[in-house]
Amino acid sequence: MPREIKGVRYYETSEVCKIVGISRPTLFRWLKRGILTKMHKDRRGWRLFTEDDLNKIRLQASRVDVEYASSMREALDSDVKS
Repeated sequence: MPREIKGVRYYETSEVCKIVGISRPTLFRWLKRGILTKMHKDRRGWRLFTEDDLNKIRLQASRVDVEYASSMREALDSDVKS
């Protein structure tokens, strides 16, 4: 259950993972990559996430990256040049 501190609603790590539908290791990997520019922590040192943080994490979770195998990329590049 989110808690409110000084009028701001904060979520714990487990809540964020459940809401977004990702695992803890995935969340921590994204945090290490820097998807959030600042971190909030409680007196125990546990991470806390704001609604804004939650939205950024949702965007990351819904992101789709397209990658092509090198042979496919070469074929696409040659089509463009023709």
